[in-house]
Amino acid sequence: MKKFKQWTAYIVITTILIIIAGVCYITLALPNVGKPQEIKVTLTPQRIERGKYLANHVAVCIDCHSSRDWNKFAGPIVPNGVGAGGEKFDARISFPGEVYVPNITPVNLKNWTDGELYRAITTGVKKDGSAIFPIMPWQSYSKMDPEDVYNIIAYIRTLEPHKGAYPKRKLDFPLNLIVNTMPKKAEPGKRPAESDTLQYGAYLVQTAACRECHTKADKGVPVPGMDLAGGNEYKIGNGVTLTSANISPDNGTGIGKWTKEQFISRFKQFDNGTLKPVEVKPGEFQTIMPWWRYSGMSEKDLGAIYAYLKTVKPVKNHVNKFQVSSSVQ
Repeated sequence: MKKFKQWTAYIVITTILIIIAGVCYITLALPNVGKPQEIKVTLTPQRIERGKYLANHVAVCIDCHSSRDWNKFAGPIVPNGVGAGGEKFDARISFPGEVYVPNITPVNLKNWTDGELYRAITTGVKKDGSAIFPIMPWQSYSKMDPEDVYNIIAYIRTLEPHKGAYPKRKLDFPLNLIVNTMPKKAEPGKRPAESDTLQYGAYLVQTAACRECHTKADKGVPVPGMDLAGGNEYKIGNGVTLTSANISPDNGTGIGKWTKEQFISRFKQFDNGTLKPVEVKPGEFQTIMPWWRYSGMSEKDLGAIYAYLKTVKPVKNHVNKFQVSSSVQ
């Protein structure tokens, strides 16, 4: 009996030590994606213009890193706070903790090197070495052509400075530990020629992080067989749940019957004055799809995205894009 108690004690102590060692490794050694590169991005007019297009209308960095007016349809950004951050994710929208989107104007990034910005955008690791929670789809940005990432860096360096510092994030346990395991090394790609319509369309879908919203995921992992078939749910408060649309080429539940012209016009109606940012009352249809940003994409780029989407596997998946809890109706 004495030996049994001793062995039990050894096992308990060993288990505790293993747990402590694991926690220490996750919190102290991770994330581990390497040091930032020593790069210097030249702020040429061409870089800035290309970066402006990408950051506003394709990768839509500006959409997330600006305050959005959720009293209006699709939450258009507040013009006097471009890049200043401040959007809050918390229990109100069933988020496991509290995270504020950071300010990316020069006020906040003046001490960041270009290499640190590149690492943050493509691997999910901040200047201080801590992990970025993947609300920002760095997994998609990690596959961008480095030149396009440099263009975005050049553009955000030119943003009007806005003061704005927000509380540090608070993530619930065990997510506060798991987040350190999420960053990965970048897998940079190459921007295809625009004449290669399908490959260029695939590149734009990657850069726009379409799959982040439009592929159903379980605990952050895409569900096999559901590529671009929608189904991810987003709670936005007040009992409202949004579900991402099926954009696979299924005839019944996706975009299989859409023509190229219909697809392009669906976006451009938000850019040509046809639609305005109208007020949305509680319980009325709303969306988190950043139509006002994506609508600024060129018709050629939208056409390339359409062409690519028509080549992916059709998935039958009917979704109800807007639901209001009966308790608040």
